[in-house]
Amino acid sequence: MFISNAYAAAGATNDLASFLPLIIIFVLFFFMIIRPQMKQAKEHRNMVAGLQKGDEVVTSGGIVGKITKVTDAFVTVEIAADTEIIVQKHAVQSALPKGTIKSI
Repeated sequence: MFISNAYAAAGATNDLASFLPLIIIFVLFFFMIIRPQMKQAKEHRNMVAGLQKGDEVVTSGGIVGKITKVTDAFVTVEIAADTEIIVQKHAVQSALPKGTIKSI
């Protein structure tokens, strides 16, 4: 009924070896998916924090415009002559290079 010490020790190494593929998959998952997503989120946070008046931006809804006013949580974007909208800062998807709006 009792298991000998030699057999019990051999079983422990097999248990560790059976978890090794799971550990490798988790490490690959982290470096291939989670880490790049965290890097992209950090870049977006820095871009949103650096928004200032005069920047040309694209909102997450696809609206292209020029920032006319920046507050703590909102930005005012001019999308046409005398037409301004107020959007939340985090709704700004990307900043465009200067002069992009004129070339469209």
